Formats: sequence, structure tokens, C-alpha cells
Amino acid sequence: MDRDRLRALLQRVQHGATSPDDALRELARLPFEDLGFARVDHHRALRKGFPEVVFGLGKTPQQTAAITQRLAEQHDRVLVTRASPEAFAAVKQLVPDATYRADAKAIVVDRRTADPPAGQVAVLCAGTADLPVAEEAALTAQLMDCQVQRLYDVGVAGLHRLLGHIPALQQARAIVVVAGMEGALPSVVAGLVAAPVIAVPTSVGYGASFQGLAALLAMLTSCSPGVAVVNIDNGFGAGYLAGVIAQGAGQEGSARP
Repeated sequence: MDRDRLRALLQRVQHGATSPDDALRELARLPFEDLGFARVDHHRALRKGFPEVVFGLGKTPQQTAAITQRLAEQHDRVLVTRASPEAFAAVKQLVPDATYRADAKAIVVDRRTADPPAGQVAVLCAGTADLPVAEEAALTAQLMDCQVQRLYDVGVAGLHRLLGHIPALQQARAIVVVAGMEGALPSVVAGLVAAPVIAVPTSVGYGASFQGLAALLAMLTSCSPGVAVVNIDNGFGAGYLAGVIAQGAGQEGSARP
């Protein structure tokens, strides 16, 4: 339950449209709902401004579906990351308006009405192999009410592919840069723009890349100021942080309540 829904519930009680007992039943699931195998955090949207996100990897399709159903009953948007087509099939039976984003390996429920975007986020990736992680980041930022510009396959092996987009990048409030191999792209971008750069190392690369460790270390030791680094393949974490930054920039330094 987010702030808008809670406020609307309290107003219905105030005006006599909802009885106190009905409101109490709806509020009984706060702050969490115990499903036995999971405790669903319905209170997170009130604390953080965004509902709990479900990490699909390691959960059975039935567990994923049950958690998603409970979240969808209380929130206008739900995100399930690292979700399989089998998990989506189970979710779809319980939440008919859920959609599957195969490019991001994510399940999405989005019932938002027109809401002004909080700010612009750019998501870049070095190569096509980095796309799933980049799309996870882009989708997350979009669900946080951000305008998202995607610039893909702009790695340092062909730097001219990036340079033509510098004016657009300079308008972004936060930039997510996804790269595997040697992980050089975030340093290049951070040297060209004023916005904070959130670097995402991916596990893409040949043997000595050590499943993303080489890119992670390169990004952590970047000489360009303004670079923050999330974990290997953590597109969600980067997209979420970019959304928080963009929200703050769009609300005079305060994250949206």
C-alpha cells in the first residue's frame, strides 16, 4: 500500500464511504503479510516510495505467483526480476494483467495512471551481450516514473558510436552504464558529463574477465570522478539508484514521499 492509496482509504472512512471495520481489514496486512514461505512487505512503499521487488531466481513458479498476487492486490506496480517464462505462466493465472519482458527477464504489473515523470535517466550498454542487464536497469527506472533514454552497443571499441550522443547525455539527471569485458565505458562517460554515473559490471567476457570481476575492479578503480559501482549484473540496483537520484533532482533535492 503506497501513500496515495492509504490517503484515499482514510478519506473514504472520513466521508463515510468505507466503514472502520472494512478499513481495519485492509490495513491488517500492514506492515507485512505472512505466506508461510515468505513475508510480503506491504509497508515498503510507504517507507521507500516503491513497492517490494521480487527476486525470482531460486523461487518456484508457484511461490513467485503467490507473492506477486499479494503485491498486486495492494500496489499499482509490481516488478519481478530474474523471472523465467515458467514463473510468468504461473503469475499470469493469478494476475491476468501481468506482462513478461523477455529482454529484461522480468515480470511487470503496471496499473499507473498518467503520472509526470520525475526526471530523465540514460541507460547505456557497451555491447549487445550486456542488453539483459541494461534492460533490467531501464525497466526499473521506468517503473519509478523516470523518462528513460536507451543507448545500446556504444562500447569503447567503437567510441564514435557514443560521441554523437553527448548533448543528450548531458541532459540526464543520472546515467547507468553497463559493461563487461574490461569495463572501461563508465570511466569514459563520467569524464564527459556532470551527472552521476552508476556503473554496472556484467559477467560478459572471455576467461580472464573472471565472470565480471575484471570489470568490477576496473570500475571501482576508475580515475573519473562521479562514478558509483553496483554489483556484477545488478541492473535492478543501478536502475533503482538512478530512479532515486532522478526523483530527488525533480523534487528540489527531496525524494518523492
